[in-house]
Amino acid sequence: MKNTTVLISGASIAGPALAHWLSIAGCTVTVVEKAPGLRDGGQAVNFKGATHRAVLERMGILDEVRRRQTGGHDQTVVDADGRALAVIPGEFTGGEIEIRRGDLSRLLHDRTADTCEYVFGDSITSLTETTDGVHTTFDHSAPRTFDLVIGADGIHSNVRRLAFGPESAHVHHLGYHYALTDLGGPEEASVMYNEPGLMAAIGGPKATAFFVFASEPLDYDRYDVQQQKTVLRNAYQNAGWRLPELMSGVDGAAEVYVDSISRVDIDRYSHGRIALLGDSAYGNTLGGFGTGLAIVGAYVLAGELVQAAGDHRTAFQRYEEKFRPYAKISKNGNAGPFLAPKTKLGIKLRNRLFTTGFLFRHMMKMTDRFATRINLDDYPALTGSPR
Repeated sequence: MKNTTVLISGASIAGPALAHWLSIAGCTVTVVEKAPGLRDGGQAVNFKGATHRAVLERMGILDEVRRRQTGGHDQTVVDADGRALAVIPGEFTGGEIEIRRGDLSRLLHDRTADTCEYVFGDSITSLTETTDGVHTTFDHSAPRTFDLVIGADGIHSNVRRLAFGPESAHVHHLGYHYALTDLGGPEEASVMYNEPGLMAAIGGPKATAFFVFASEPLDYDRYDVQQQKTVLRNAYQNAGWRLPELMSGVDGAAEVYVDSISRVDIDRYSHGRIALLGDSAYGNTLGGFGTGLAIVGAYVLAGELVQAAGDHRTAFQRYEEKFRPYAKISKNGNAGPFLAPKTKLGIKLRNRLFTTGFLFRHMMKMTDRFATRINLDDYPALTGSPR
């Protein structure tokens, strides 16, 4: 197999998952991550259906993921006086298997740390493709040349920007932002509150507080916590229920993360020796499919590279052909209008979905169909199964 030195940008989910498979294939893998270390905690992510289970099982982590799962928790939708309006079943919010993003990230890192090189607190500054590799420079590390470079660095992908063009050409805002923050205090029952264009959820296994709000594109520094706190407070400054109390707690929060719900529109997942994986290619529409797409995409990308004996042109093309139809759920989705309807009628109709058994069952069947809509090949060189 050729093209065996691989640089992966991003150490959250997609990057370490790909590193796992490529190390099995005998590649020399380096993972670079802008953050100074792994990010613990965070919102819960989930897996659903036979396809997700199959990939986790082939990775050898299905049992461990189940051991660390948070368990599905029902969430009560309340009005401004705290009275229950509807109950969102845990099977809807948590999928089949729910786990904290930070726990999954650490599990994947720990399984690859001995076979792959991790470089934290650094970032790629340039990518120059040559006939036999990609010359790469970094903020802090010395320049190096890799056979292949994979961008698994999220919706604001640095690799995509360097290799495919500015973010504005590929990332399209879908009219909503979301925020995550840990406000401390005792664990509470999981409840959700809405006003037109606003949602606030607290308690349960997800982040202590989770917000979704309708908004035009916002100009703020994603690495400046104080600016993100201001954005969040401004969005909820006139809201009722417990929002004044929650917003007063934002000032003392150690971390606040605010980002847009956005779609990625890109003609190809690859450019020469550089390819995209996870949110950098498929977008961040907050529909509950992002982590599944990252895990399955990593398996398909690695499998096609091995199947093509390292011929990146062939492998990247096959990855594109097999995965793009499956990733369409992210391209076509947008959880913003569902989580934070912009009208009182929209909120009422959304709540009714969970009190009407037929509608809920239909929605769950659609979700299962989306999660399994790919023919998952068995790559013997990765899984050790007979041909």
